Amino acid sequence: MQTRPLGETGHDSTVMTFGAIALNWLEQEGADQLVELVLDRGVNHFDVAPTYGDAELKLGPKLRQHRDEIFLGCKTQERGYEGARRKLDRSLTRLGIDTIDLYQIHGLEYEDELDEITAEGGALEAIREAKRDGLVDHVGLTSHGDPGLILDAIDRIDDLETVMFPLNPVVAGKDDAEHDYEAVLDQAEEAGIGTLGIKAFAKGPWPATDDLPEEDRPYANWYEPIDTPDEIRARFDFAAAQGLSTVVSPGDPKLVAMVLDAATRYDGMDEAAQRSLIERLRHERSPVPEQLHH
Repeated sequence: MQTRPLGETGHDSTVMTFGAIALNWLEQEGADQLVELVLDRGVNHFDVAPTYGDAELKLGPKLRQHRDEIFLGCKTQERGYEGARRKLDRSLTRLGIDTIDLYQIHGLEYEDELDEITAEGGALEAIREAKRDGLVDHVGLTSHGDPGLILDAIDRIDDLETVMFPLNPVVAGKDDAEHDYEAVLDQAEEAGIGTLGIKAFAKGPWPATDDLPEEDRPYANWYEPIDTPDEIRARFDFAAAQGLSTVVSPGDPKLVAMVLDAATRYDGMDEAAQRSLIERLRHERSPVPEQLHH
């Protein structure tokens, strides 16, 4: 599988990152098998978070067995120093490892959160301290929200090494600041910051819950995903062709094999094919940033 430099971290990430939230929906044996499949296909970048149910615990056994083969991203939704430090220690314990390769401030949505994170006694202070202590190697940020806020974060956090944000043909076709994740991609590239694309496989928000209760949804994703091999390949090719460092696989384990297949076969996407996909999808409803929460 193709690899690309993850900004200036010194790590070359595979063009697909495994979104380990998928492990939460499996028993341990199935989780082990899925991790082995992903590793067999050459994926070297995994992403997990403490909010993903039991995903950290399910990932732990194979992560420890293959630690040298996996660049691991983890996250915190804590905004203050104490909470961030506590969650980091908990993740290390649940995963059963000594160091997290990339620790990301997760789900940035509001300007006042950015103020709190970057202030004295904020989460960033805890992460920087953990980095000095050797518990964390690199510092990142994730957001499903306002692209302008991500740009502010890039300006304000001078040791930021990666950003994770939505990028797909639906948002690319919306010509407004609220969906301008291309500006984030451009600024990150200019600053030498690695870029991780999420929601590449989003079809749109789920129909209203009156029609489709959450437990009856056919997929565990918080948005309705596309789910055929051809569509998944087109979406993967589109996201990878935008210049992202890596594209994160969707949260439902049933979709992972198709995304692995697309990632293994990726060999670019020409401009005309990209434009055609944007034109076809530009009027669809985007689940980001309209619907921020699970």
